[in-house]
Amino acid sequence: MKSTLMTSAAAIAICASAAFADDHLTFKPGEGPFDWDGYAAWAKDAPDLSGQTITVAGPWMQPEWGFFENGLAYFEQATGADVIYTGSDSFEQQILIDAEAGSAPNIAIYPQPGLASLMASNDQLSPMPEGMGDWVRDNYAAGQSWVDLGTFADANGTPQMYGFFFNVNVKSLVWYSPENFDDAGYDVPTSMEELKALTDQIVADGEVPWCIGLGSGAATGWPATDWVEDMMLRTQSPDVYDQWVTNEIPFDDPRVLAAIDEFGWFALDDAKVAGGAGAVASTDFRDSPKGLFTSPPQCYMHRQASFVPAFFPEDLEFGVDTDFFYLPSFAEKDLGNPVLGGGTLMAITTPSDATTALMEFFQQPIVHEVMMAQTGFLTPHDGVNMDAYKDDTLRGLGEILKGATTFRFDGSDLMPGGVGAGTFWTGMVDYTGGKPAAEVAAEIQSSWDALK
Repeated sequence: MKSTLMTSAAAIAICASAAFADDHLTFKPGEGPFDWDGYAAWAKDAPDLSGQTITVAGPWMQPEWGFFENGLAYFEQATGADVIYTGSDSFEQQILIDAEAGSAPNIAIYPQPGLASLMASNDQLSPMPEGMGDWVRDNYAAGQSWVDLGTFADANGTPQMYGFFFNVNVKSLVWYSPENFDDAGYDVPTSMEELKALTDQIVADGEVPWCIGLGSGAATGWPATDWVEDMMLRTQSPDVYDQWVTNEIPFDDPRVLAAIDEFGWFALDDAKVAGGAGAVASTDFRDSPKGLFTSPPQCYMHRQASFVPAFFPEDLEFGVDTDFFYLPSFAEKDLGNPVLGGGTLMAITTPSDATTALMEFFQQPIVHEVMMAQTGFLTPHDGVNMDAYKDDTLRGLGEILKGATTFRFDGSDLMPGGVGAGTFWTGMVDYTGGKPAAEVAAEIQSSWDALK
């Protein structure tokens, strides 16, 4: 239960262990929709770490760096420890150099699991504190997914939980204009069957349902890989998705071909996509959603991740001019509510008792809520107060994340670079240009085989 006021006894307990005054804290105890009671209870029994330093390194630069430090301040307040964060735009290279030199920070923040997995296999990470996996399983939405994503083989090949996810993004979204939907009498679909029926209805009404663009310079094609990944999660169980991402099943497996063709159902029909199917590959992904906001609209829906509003026209009113809904799953397949996305994970690179205490602090709702209130931070933590989100957009994204039954990382990011950021991209361009899915998938598989 969230409380707006701390008891005086709890407040005294925090102040007694404070390393600095409350005026250092962005949000004062008792202010805002935060779990102050939970924080007070934790702080009362927090270890005294006065004089100890914990170093953290990651890819976040300003202003994210400052937001993160504002969250760390509550740990410092309660324990007396000094947490020093260092951000770098070349984090992935620097952490390897530091680890090889024996000068790694206590905690490293990875933008995706691949590098953390590599370092775990090289005996350069320490497992999460005992019980962390059980806590994540019980307290994160789709908890087992987060345990699985943070579990890597150690130097002996034994799986252990090394990663704790903190800050997530969502890709399984469809953007639309509520005003346009209302004018046309369309309802937001709640299943993939309904989404397909809506697509057909818009075509029957003489309108165009979708804007799709794959253009992205040298990275042209990547938006289609997201479509295929979402379709894999909606047509196959999570374990099949995992086998596909690691090539335990080949790229030209019939189940993968079926997911590619599900994307094709939307993208390869001239009547369903703005500009016709021939324009899909040549339309820049940044320009593609603008068709939602023309008068009359060039399209009614656009599937893209949570970052896409950066490319919308200015001064749109959320909830009126623009909104989003969850890309729904097939009701008939009974695969729950899978969500595709990404996120950052924390791993212990140089262990210490103080480091363990900090990792356990990240279980507290308060640090998540402080981040939620400041920036585009999303968390699967079930214990947070959703009112802490900075705005309605983030809150809506957070609701989708909390409603997930399965979460999986962007598959192309987990594949070898030559495949995920190479032949998969170009193959999708070829597919939208008319090359059969089986031929495209066989070529992608050949490129993967050449790496073995």
